[in-house]
Amino acid sequence: TMTAMVIQQQPQSVVVMASKEWSSGICDFCENVPECCFSFWCLPCFACSTAKKHGECICLPLLDIGCIPPITLAMRSSVRERYGIEGSICNDCVYTFFCCPCVWCQMSREMNKHRHQAAFVKGARH
Repeated sequence: TMTAMVIQQQPQSVVVMASKEWSSGICDFCENVPECCFSFWCLPCFACSTAKKHGECICLPLLDIGCIPPITLAMRSSVRERYGIEGSICNDCVYTFFCCPCVWCQMSREMNKHRHQAAFVKGARH
């Protein structure tokens, strides 16, 4: 007689600890030079593509107006919240006011980092 053998394997849980800080500094241009050049030469296009990557409406950054652009400020706060990055709305205001392209670059680098980590974790499960 043939005996059926059942092998069960429990799903493995993978815990990814979120760092409490940004993965790159506000002025770490060398981390991704093409994206930084894109943001400085065509910020509206870069901001729209970054917003889309974050899951927001692609046209949302086009509503940014004023000394402290509200959409950029909201996006930075949202990215911090999503990835568990410590910070304050006050710091976000200062960075957004003084160097909006740097803020968009930093957010994009953070999203890229977490996308690559998620792909690695997903690949490790199989």
